Amino acid sequence: MVSDITLLGATGYTGGLTADYLGSHLPDGATWSIAGRSRAKLEVAADRIEAAGGVRPELVEADVTDASSLRGVAEGTRVLVTTVGPYLKHGEPAVKAAAEAGIAYLDLTGEPQFVDDMWLKHHATAVASGARLVHAAGFDSVPYDLGVLYTVQQLPDDVPITVNAYLRAGITPSGGTFHSAIGQFSSFRESAKLAKKRRASEERPADRKVRGTGRLGRAPHDTGWAVPLPTIDPQVVLRSARALPTYGPEFTYGHFAHVRTTRMLAAGAVGVGALAVTAQVPPLRKLLLSRMDPGDGPEQAQREKAWFKLDLLAQAGGDTLHTRVTGKDPGYGGTAKYLGEAAMSLAFDDLPDVSGQTTTAVAMGQALIDRLNPEAMKFQTCEEHRAGPDHHRGAV
Repeated sequence: MVSDITLLGATGYTGGLTADYLGSHLPDGATWSIAGRSRAKLEVAADRIEAAGGVRPELVEADVTDASSLRGVAEGTRVLVTTVGPYLKHGEPAVKAAAEAGIAYLDLTGEPQFVDDMWLKHHATAVASGARLVHAAGFDSVPYDLGVLYTVQQLPDDVPITVNAYLRAGITPSGGTFHSAIGQFSSFRESAKLAKKRRASEERPADRKVRGTGRLGRAPHDTGWAVPLPTIDPQVVLRSARALPTYGPEFTYGHFAHVRTTRMLAAGAVGVGALAVTAQVPPLRKLLLSRMDPGDGPEQAQREKAWFKLDLLAQAGGDTLHTRVTGKDPGYGGTAKYLGEAAMSLAFDDLPDVSGQTTTAVAMGQALIDRLNPEAMKFQTCEEHRAGPDHHRGAV
């Protein structure tokens, strides 16, 4: 039997949350599986899901270090979802298996180096097989990718568009996130090499301009500081913009953290700088990584306090638009919803015919916005001004 969805990593922290969500939200008649090395641990997860009233998954024994077992997993499902990270260390076999099997693939990576490496190695295979490889389908990078899509869909597509995004959030990182971040800090040079190699190989639109921008400055309305965020998120947004003409003939995107005070700005800069330097020294890096296990994560009480608010300010010709995306527990409970709904969208929705490495905005777009809004994250238009006296709508 071929499952509609198979989740690899269901016995881990975020994978367990995703499994719980899928078990309780699958449509009637849907089939799904959870895969991992330990059948005993899979049984525990399946029992928990069933006891909570969810659909019990089938169990598949598979090892991310065993290419043949992952090939069997990919051939036995329509959508393969993996939460097993850090992806630079554990991720490629699942991508390769999905690309060769011609199925849909989802992960939670925030690692640009991994995404570029997978494009270079497996994009062409996925295009040929019809596979859809969607990375960064969690807090990295769903709110930003879909938030910008939601915004530009309300703007004319025949004029240059500029969107600046400002993020405020309160999140406690998990062990997996921490290990991925340290991995990125320790491999700047290799990441830069792969990014350059991808740029040299990847076809860009000849008749449209798409670029990222941003430098340290004051936040809108002088409410603090706008700090450029060198995360994977702007890369994902710009890839969506290159693929979709609705982003206009010339699209510019800035991606910022909204920091309220100079003290917070200084503290953040010192902390990130210290981690980046420490990660370059192998013994210190090992010590850092020993502080958190990849399977660790915040307690439920901490997660319930987590939140994010993303303000997107857009200009298109004489038009201006302010939209907002908000959500709770974005890193974990929220991410389980984003990933679970993305998996169900790929499995059950009527979607664009795309293949190869792609993004949530391109592969799922409005269908995924509709699934997420407003329970998982809320999309709203705050203020809009159209050029001319008869085209203004105030705050909603």
